[in-house]
Amino acid sequence: MYELHPSEARWFAVHTRSKSEKMVKRLLEKKQVEAYVPVQKHLRKYQRIKRWVELPLFNCYVFVRITQPQYVQVLETQHVVDFVRFGKTMIAIPESEIDTIRRITLENGLDIVATPGHFAEGDPVEISAGGLTGLKGLIVRQEGKRKFQVILNHFGMSLLISIDAAFLEKTGRNT
Repeated sequence: MYELHPSEARWFAVHTRSKSEKMVKRLLEKKQVEAYVPVQKHLRKYQRIKRWVELPLFNCYVFVRITQPQYVQVLETQHVVDFVRFGKTMIAIPESEIDTIRRITLENGLDIVATPGHFAEGDPVEISAGGLTGLKGLIVRQEGKRKFQVILNHFGMSLLISIDAAFLEKTGRNT
């Protein structure tokens, strides 16, 4: 399950030119290739206005779900640099990890008022509610009274997220 398959579509990461993720996604979708760019909304302040913008969660990466015959089609897409490889081998990304990324990007906007537990930097925690239930990480720092930055080492990359204390439970062991 770690390589291209002739008929079964699998997820792979594609390296793109800088700031081309959304364009590559559109170009791939025109070729009937399933592509995914995880994005997060950020509030940008310009001279006189504030505007919400969607920025890629992973700069210069697009995830594609392809079969072996679509390989060349993806490589020939404008602004695609190459597939992400370990050594010379392309390794498929499990569907569960793509689902985890989707859950992370859908987490925005949740706001539950609750009394936070007593957490300290370095505490191992598990997310106990919301779309990220079950993910484990470590508290990096506190942001205000109820929010904490948690680092999740789940899919070969570390993600730093801010999360309400109501979503966290201490675990007894490091993750």
